[in-house]
Amino acid sequence: MPAKSFTAEDAQAANVVLVEADRGSQAVHDLVTAYRANRRSGSANTKTRGEVRGNNKKIYKQKGTGNARHGDKRAPIFVGGGVVFGPRPRDYSKKVPKNVRKLALRRILGDLVRSESIHSVDTFSIADGKTKTFVSTVEGLVSPGKVLIVSNSFDDSTYLAARNVVWAQLVTALELNVEQLILADSVLLVGDAVATLAQRTA
Repeated sequence: MPAKSFTAEDAQAANVVLVEADRGSQAVHDLVTAYRANRRSGSANTKTRGEVRGNNKKIYKQKGTGNARHGDKRAPIFVGGGVVFGPRPRDYSKKVPKNVRKLALRRILGDLVRSESIHSVDTFSIADGKTKTFVSTVEGLVSPGKVLIVSNSFDDSTYLAARNVVWAQLVTALELNVEQLILADSVLLVGDAVATLAQRTA
């Protein structure tokens, strides 16, 4: 039996704050950009002419050879020479204000409610820890696609059953982020997760 659809009326009753479709798009963009920037290691590194292997000896005399004037072989124009303006280790991380994070979460939740992509159930647990049981249970609750299952907590057997299912993801309501919601086709809210989201959007 499919899960109950989570409507705007349900959100209002649970004190989950949503915003209209004409607000918050820039907040969503800023937050997703920050998520992706914060995942960058920033470890790319090239050596300048002062760091590559070699000495400072002039490769041939200044005059009389008919060739261009050159200094040492570590110059950027030579094979094995230094790199000009190459990448150096840096920090790509971005900070997003708390009110922008809240606005982005309200906007995405509002979009999912309007598209009838959020469903709710009272409990969700896979007691036997089997992937086959997990798949059949989820398919009986929501339509096919990428499914995000949100609860305040999951037991070990449920995590075990879900770990090899690539189209489903278990996430706690406190750790849920906007990027995960954007990538999901369906969201399944379990029990008190709605109350946690109400606190996060307040």
